[in-house]
Parts: sequence; C-alpha cells; structure tokens
Amino acid sequence: MHASLQRKFSFSYIAIILAVLILLNTYPLITSENLTFRSKQSSLQGSVSVMVTALSGLEELSEENVAGAMTLVEETGISRVLVTDASGRVLYDTRETDGAIGRYAFYTELVQALRGEDVFYTEFSDKAFKSRAASPVIYHSQTIGAVYAYEYDTEQAELLLSLQRNLLTISAVVLVFAGGISVLLSRVLTRRFGVLTDAIRKMREGSYSHRAEVGGHDEISELAAEFNDMADRLQTTEDARRRFGSHELKTPLAGIRLLSDSILQTENMDAQTVREFVGDIEQESERLARITENLLRLTRLDSGMLPEAQRVDLSSVMARVVRMLRLVAEEKQVDLSCEIRREGQTLASEDEIHEIIYNLTENAIKYNRPGGFVKLLLAGDEKDCLLTVSDNGIGIPEGDMPRIFDRFYRVDKMRSRAAGGT
Repeated sequence: MHASLQRKFSFSYIAIILAVLILLNTYPLITSENLTFRSKQSSLQGSVSVMVTALSGLEELSEENVAGAMTLVEETGISRVLVTDASGRVLYDTRETDGAIGRYAFYTELVQALRGEDVFYTEFSDKAFKSRAASPVIYHSQTIGAVYAYEYDTEQAELLLSLQRNLLTISAVVLVFAGGISVLLSRVLTRRFGVLTDAIRKMREGSYSHRAEVGGHDEISELAAEFNDMADRLQTTEDARRRFGSHELKTPLAGIRLLSDSILQTENMDAQTVREFVGDIEQESERLARITENLLRLTRLDSGMLPEAQRVDLSSVMARVVRMLRLVAEEKQVDLSCEIRREGQTLASEDEIHEIIYNLTENAIKYNRPGGFVKLLLAGDEKDCLLTVSDNGIGIPEGDMPRIFDRFYRVDKMRSRAAGGT
C-alpha cells in the first residue's frame, strides 16, 4: 500500500508537470507561428500592392512595359515575382534561370487573382515559411493581368525552430528536476502515512502503548494526534479491563474456593457454621453473577443489540427506584426524596432507563455520608424532559471528571470494590 500510494503521488505530480510542459511547448510556438503568418501576410500583400500600383497606370500589359514598370519598384527580398496578362501568360519573372516568360502559369493564386480576388496563402513546412500572394491588375475596371509573389523564408523559420529547441531543453531540465522533487515529496508524504499505518498495525496486534510519531501541522499530523488520543483511551480501557478481570472476577471466585475448601477440609463442622459458609458462598455467587450479567450487557450494547424503544413514563420509573432504595438510604442515614415538577415521557427502553436512574441513585447513596441527602428531580418544558440526581456526598475529584464514562474506571478503587459494582 505504501509503495502504491507513493507511485500514485509521483505519477500524479509528474502528470501535472507534463501537462504544464506540453502547454509550454505548444502555446508559445503556435502564438509565434500565427504572429509570423500575420506579419508575412502584411508584408507580402503590401509588396504586391506596390507592384500592382506601379502597373495599374498601363493600358495594356506587355513584356517591355511591365519590365520597365517593375524596374521602378524597390528591391523587396521576395523569392520570386510573376506578372501575367489577362490570359495568364507570364510577362515578367524574377527567376534568372528556368524562367517562365512566355509560358502560361496556372497557379491557383493567379487564377483567383485574374478573377478579381486578392489572395494570400502561407505554410510552415520543411523548416521554412512558404508564402504566396496574388492580386489583379485593373485598368478602368477591367482586369488586364495579375501579380504573383512567392517568398521562401528560412530565417524566420530558424528563429521558430530555435525557440522550439530551447523550450524542449528547458522542459527536459524542468521535467528531470521536478520529477526528482515529486518523487522526494511523495516519499516524505507516504513515509508519514507509513508511520501511521505501522502504529495501527501494532495496535491491532495488541501493543496499545505504541504511538504514531508524526511531525508537522497539517491534516496528517491531526490524524496522528487523533489516533494517539484513541490509543490513550484504548490503553486506559485495556488496563482497567485487566485490573477488573484480575480483581473483580477473581475475588468472588477465590472466596468461593476458600469457603468450600474450609467446609471440605474441616471435620465435624457444626451445622450452623456450615450454614454460614454456604450463605457466604451464595452471596459471592450472586456477586459473580451480577458482574457477569454486566459484562454480557456491555457486549450486547457493543454489538448493537439494543432493546426496542417505547414511550416510557419517567415519573413512574423514578417512583419505583425510590421505593426499591428507600431502605438502603435509611440504613446509610441518607434522606432520599423525589420531586416531579412536570410529568414527562421519553422514547427509550424502560429497563435501560430504570438501570440509569437506579445506578445514579444507588451510587449517590453509597458514596454519601450520614445526614446527607439524595434528591431526584424531574423537570423540563413542553419539548424536553430534564431528570437530575443530586447529592451532597463525597463527590468526584475534578481530575477524574473526564474519565467517569471510561469502562471499569473507579475513582476510589479500594472503596469502590468494597461497595461492589462494575
């Protein structure tokens, strides 16, 4: 998983970099090529326009008067210039060898120009810009000929090719550098995930004391902090569970064994003593049964096996709890009272509601002092019910408050064990 995640991060970074580099290598070139095309069109059509202007004063085009008119045109650097009459016969050609004077030219651009159109074409191929332009020569609204210009430019093409080579070189350097950085960053990132994964694996194997040491102040460090906090709670619960198993379960079992061994090993034990010992064994058995039932109930709650909810009248449950614990309160010399300011119902399990109120009230009586009080109060409004169990007993220290809902946790372990409960 670690290697796979690292590859995914590396490939993602490299893919993004490649996309940026492709854009870097295409957009400037396309833009430069388009700018060159427009520049070629402007300059070449401008040169052709000058030649057409020089010829437009002639009534009829011939080889002699065209050559004379063209000598007045300044050198433009155009690769080849053709002038034809209205039939397409070449009257003027700047090519010194293999000229086309006297022949008929059927270039597409010339045909379109003889129809009265201004034409321009350009392309970039074979490491050169190849541009063609043609315009009609008009005298008194009649097309008497056409001018065709062809330009073969390798200098501008070399500049564009040089730009392309430079961009490729820069892209290669950036790709190597950024690829190395992306691999390094992905390793750093996935290594932190690896630390967290290793901590989870060790906790799964039972090492609750292991913690994920992940530095930084980002989401991964927050995740590691949450994991460590969960590990602290699990370790606390596990320690409490072990202490609970070693003391709460072993103590009644040890008592039962000791009492039964005493009965078996003592000869001629009188019936009264045997009866007392058997009574003690019964009490220890009941205590063990209560602890076992609590553990089974905890297991059912963990597995989601909750009883079906129903509407429960809280005042009747409170009254039943007070009746059950009245004698216990009198024995402890604790004043137990119940006040109902507003009748209320809640959607829950009656057994669970009873256990909650019973446990709170019983604990308030157990950990009280002679002359103290325990008060049950039911209040609220039309929407909510508020049930309060208050007392003036020994209370819970502030330092233990955050842990009162931890499983098997006891504030005063010796006294709590003597009082019973889980």
